[in-house]
Amino acid sequence: MPEFDTSHVKNIVLLGHAGSGKTTLAECMLYEAGIITRRGSIAERNTAGDYHELEQERGNSIFSKLLHTKWRGYKINILDTPGYDDFVGEVIAALKVADTGVMLINAIMGVEVGTDIIWEYTDKFRTPMIFAVNKLDDDNADFDKTVKEAKSHFGNNVVVVQYPRQTGAGFHEIIDVLRMILYKFKDGGGKPEKLPIPAEEQAKADSLHKELIEAIASNDESLMEKYFDKGELEEDEMKMGLKNAMINHDLFPLFCLSAERNMGSGRLMGFIDNVCPSANEIAAQTTTTGTQLTCDANGPTCLFVYKTISEPHVGELSFFKVFSGTVKSGMELENETTGVTEKISQLFMVEGNKRMPVNELVAGDIGATLKLRNTHVNNTLHIKGKNYELPPIEFPLPNMTVAIELIKKGEEEKLSQALHQLREEDPTLLVEVSTELRQTLIHCQGDMHLAVAKWKIEHQHKLEVKFVKPKIAYRETIRKMAESSYRHKKQSGGNGQFGEVYLMIEPWYEGMPEPKDLNVRARDIYDLDWGGKLVFYNCIVGGAIDTRFLPSILKGVMEKMHNGPLTGSYARDIRVCVYDGKMHPVDSNDISFKIAGLQAFRQAFQQADPQILEPVYHVEVLCPDDLTGAVMGDLQSRRALVEGIDSEGHFQKVLAKVPLAEMDGYSSSLRSITQGRAKFKMSFLAYEPVPFELQRKLIDEYSKTTKEEFA
Repeated sequence: MPEFDTSHVKNIVLLGHAGSGKTTLAECMLYEAGIITRRGSIAERNTAGDYHELEQERGNSIFSKLLHTKWRGYKINILDTPGYDDFVGEVIAALKVADTGVMLINAIMGVEVGTDIIWEYTDKFRTPMIFAVNKLDDDNADFDKTVKEAKSHFGNNVVVVQYPRQTGAGFHEIIDVLRMILYKFKDGGGKPEKLPIPAEEQAKADSLHKELIEAIASNDESLMEKYFDKGELEEDEMKMGLKNAMINHDLFPLFCLSAERNMGSGRLMGFIDNVCPSANEIAAQTTTTGTQLTCDANGPTCLFVYKTISEPHVGELSFFKVFSGTVKSGMELENETTGVTEKISQLFMVEGNKRMPVNELVAGDIGATLKLRNTHVNNTLHIKGKNYELPPIEFPLPNMTVAIELIKKGEEEKLSQALHQLREEDPTLLVEVSTELRQTLIHCQGDMHLAVAKWKIEHQHKLEVKFVKPKIAYRETIRKMAESSYRHKKQSGGNGQFGEVYLMIEPWYEGMPEPKDLNVRARDIYDLDWGGKLVFYNCIVGGAIDTRFLPSILKGVMEKMHNGPLTGSYARDIRVCVYDGKMHPVDSNDISFKIAGLQAFRQAFQQADPQILEPVYHVEVLCPDDLTGAVMGDLQSRRALVEGIDSEGHFQKVLAKVPLAEMDGYSSSLRSITQGRAKFKMSFLAYEPVPFELQRKLIDEYSKTTKEEFA
């Protein structure tokens, strides 16, 4: 039998901007529960959560960690997440399997940009939420300002459950307006003394107590009736009302902490086991086919893999949540995505870098297993005979791209394996081998994300690599009509080669009229793989060229479209009309007309006012109001067109169109000019003409490179 049933398993995720104290709080929770006998610290590099060598080196969380405590008859699984936006994929994956979120807010800084961004995801998942104002022992802490900002950002559904009697170095007393008692801590923290609320605080405590009751009652008609009848609610009634309101995402209770001094963590844990919902108390999961999957230990076994890591000498460790049934060692489950049957040979509870073997895990619990050969992140495993598939985690698109190159040649296969492993462990990191740019590209969330990837490649895979600026995927097109002809003639004994082609090219646009003064016999529209179209007309009259040679002419045109005349970039949005030519009864063949078509198209392209197009991206930057000017100035230095500014809570959202060529290094630049207080995201918008001076420069650079290649 499992030690804890489903109703006694609580899954929480610690959230918050970098530096808000998540890992330190997790350490307090483990210590309070007796899982560890000594609290580690970030400074001493010995916390249970940040055990990875890279995290200890950098002094901040990079990966989400699974920890657990046993507290008053409950098992609390703790998912500690990183605070930097570069690692947002770790946060989203943890939210997928958590039943309650604990959002830490730094009482010195208030609500920061990272908090707002994370909140968007919690709102999407409808995760029941607790706020915890941390670092109240700092002399610059401002509890009232922090609460005001929280209500401003997240609504009046944020309700105060606790407030500090004093902040700063003297912080050691918390007044709880749910229980209406005062917690007084010793200097070393730990278990507090429970005391009556002092007379001078009674009025404030009564007022906040009343606000809390009214907020709870307003979300429950039966409690509202009791409140009207008695003018009060009992503590158990308030707890039940809070739980239901949290499940419905209607109320977000707010607590007080000093994680550094271990003050307040025990009460928070008590609230988690007493009030926060278990997995079987929140809405049932809906599969991709619409089936409701109830969290029941006696139901059909179904689990979801939310994270994988590779461990040296062991292999892949897959982290999962049991959404239904009971998973046992030795059980065979079917992967709904791949159709492969996987044997669960070992099951573990996880404590940071420690694994404790168990025989079974019930619905609602989170654990790990080894060596699932054909199972990856976002895969659902279930008992045979069912077809359950849980909706996948939707990871954000990358914001940054670099090209990766080996220092030593001949290790391409090892690099390919390393990049594959990185992709398996981190779905927010994308790898692309670009035939167009002839580069291997890494798409990631930012420079910190990239630094972690480089560290893994060099330290875990023993490869020396460098990152270089990626080439830009320009496009070429034309702005006016042009005509050209080309005769290809070659005689070298025996049958020769002969083909002559006359053609007209024009800029193509949707809905343009048919060609004038030409006899259109056939028209083909080709959607190009790289965007845009090629429209190809057969306007030959009198049999000047046999129809059988038209595909060869098209092949020549398409070959030059693959390698545009200006910079070697793909060409797009062009209409080609072949209207005349000549052929020879013996020497004309496919290769002759392919060459003639290619050269005629190249000549016409150069005469048709050719234009280089560059990819332009829509960029959104979220930043504090006082940094808006600096952000806009930096964007404008990158040839950006600032389209507007929107207010979003206490932050400003700067909207701009920016050429991709100017976004190189933007992640580092933004972090530098805003001290890490701003975030951005970008998405492809359109291809637009480059300025004349840049076009001339690009053509000259390409011409020089081409000459060097053939020198």
